[in-house]
Amino acid sequence: MRRHLSGFNQEKVVFLLFVLIFAIFSIALPGFLNTQNLVLLMQGVSVLGILSTGMCIVVIGRGIDLSMVATMALSVAWALQLNAEGVSLPVALAIGLGSALLVGTINGLLIAYAEIPPLFATLATGACVYGFGRFSLIHSDLVYVTPAVGGLVELGQGRLLGIPMPVIAFAVIASLVAALLHFTKFGRFSYAVGDNYATARVSGVPVRHVLVGQYFLSSLVAFVAGLTQAMTVSSMNTRISDTLLIYDVILVVVLGGVGLSGGRGGIRNVVVGTLLIGTFLNGMTIMDVQYTMQNAIKAAILLVAITIDTIINPRDEQTSQHGDI
Repeated sequence: MRRHLSGFNQEKVVFLLFVLIFAIFSIALPGFLNTQNLVLLMQGVSVLGILSTGMCIVVIGRGIDLSMVATMALSVAWALQLNAEGVSLPVALAIGLGSALLVGTINGLLIAYAEIPPLFATLATGACVYGFGRFSLIHSDLVYVTPAVGGLVELGQGRLLGIPMPVIAFAVIASLVAALLHFTKFGRFSYAVGDNYATARVSGVPVRHVLVGQYFLSSLVAFVAGLTQAMTVSSMNTRISDTLLIYDVILVVVLGGVGLSGGRGGIRNVVVGTLLIGTFLNGMTIMDVQYTMQNAIKAAILLVAITIDTIINPRDEQTSQHGDI
């Protein structure tokens, strides 16, 4: 009960902070309420939010996925390159999606069966995906969207009832993941595994299958996020794997109230965290804050968020034994 109330309070605080920062930026920053800027804000927030829903799944299970951005970038870039070279769009997308799901499955197997800590397993697979992909599969850092994608470009540049499609994509993915977590056995098992790994196993929960499923879904969500990103900006830059985007995703999840100790939080936490961080980053961009300073500020916020999470949800003996994060 204490954990539940703590998460609820954190969620409320983060939402109120979002409202406050949005109001301050609206008054103090010329152009913040400009329609074009708000559209850009919503589009940027959407891709970050989609990635964060995937991260939420594994964090609830007391894990982490540092390979998400590399998986997103290389799988989508490969699919776009194949399509540009004459492979039909459905086949190219199937190959790209298959490669992403393969990475997620490998992550899950390494963590569930080889019992490698998620931090190290996904860090290594992310590096392997980027290195192998750039060396063997992708011809250049930047892969452009060609007219061969046809109507798929609407996923990033279209609108539905005036709402940008990336926002719609975020809403759909968030709704599906929320339903999965709260209305299926897989969701209940995920919370059980995150709350107490040993107890879940003794209770008959197929712990290893659940862990593999979590990373499988994480990679699936990463592919959707990458496809949305590529259609929005008409290209996929594989060097995004070397940026700090993955830390933005972790920041959204932790700041929103999904506990790193596992078994707590949900999609509502991801939504409020996405709104806050997306608005904050947009405001810093308008203020022309240098990129390195933005990273320093985000790192400081992440450190504070993790410290607060540790105080509210202290690591137990079991977590230390498994050596998660």
